[in-house]
Amino acid sequence: MRATPAALPARDQAVVLQGVSICLQHPDARVLALFPLVRAAVAELPFGRPAERLTHFLDVADATAPIRAAAHHTSVFDTRRRCCPYLTWWTDGETRRRGASLAAVQARYHAAGFELAGGELPDYLPVVCEYAATADLADGLALLQEHRPGLELLRLALLDAGTPYAAPVEALCALLPGPSPRDVAAARAMARSGPPREQVGLELAPFTPAGGAS
Repeated sequence: MRATPAALPARDQAVVLQGVSICLQHPDARVLALFPLVRAAVAELPFGRPAERLTHFLDVADATAPIRAAAHHTSVFDTRRRCCPYLTWWTDGETRRRGASLAAVQARYHAAGFELAGGELPDYLPVVCEYAATADLADGLALLQEHRPGLELLRLALLDAGTPYAAPVEALCALLPGPSPRDVAAARAMARSGPPREQVGLELAPFTPAGGAS
């Protein structure tokens, strides 16, 4: 019988979240060295979409030369605005509001005793997943759910780009309650009224297909 995300115990949810965090990071030597550990942990998960999607990503990663993997990661996340892995960008864009949003996320980390390392912003998706996996599972999942519309738009953008990095985000979205929307309009509808008009994330900027300028 196929396990559903809701059936996953807390430990297994943490494994998925930690796996997503590692898989989405830039594949330098340190990250690549962790992939076998991720594969071993994922192999212990019950069969379901989170485990299947993470395994798919790891299979592709194993078949890709490190230099090509690094270049691909850069081309996806550093040059395509619609593949932005920073959650508050999707709600606040490049506005002054984003500073307050980042501070609020940082305050949640501080309350849980979670310290940032490596100079990343607190809304960087791998950081949020690590927080959920290692510091406060309930609050981390709540934080991800609060940003569910942006996560779903990121998932759709990665699928449209034809990148294997869609798979870890699919695993993450499958872990969250409720079905994933099938298209951009449905993802935007999740945001209800959308962000304020000065924001660029969920509602105002057009969705850019793969290969298009953004």
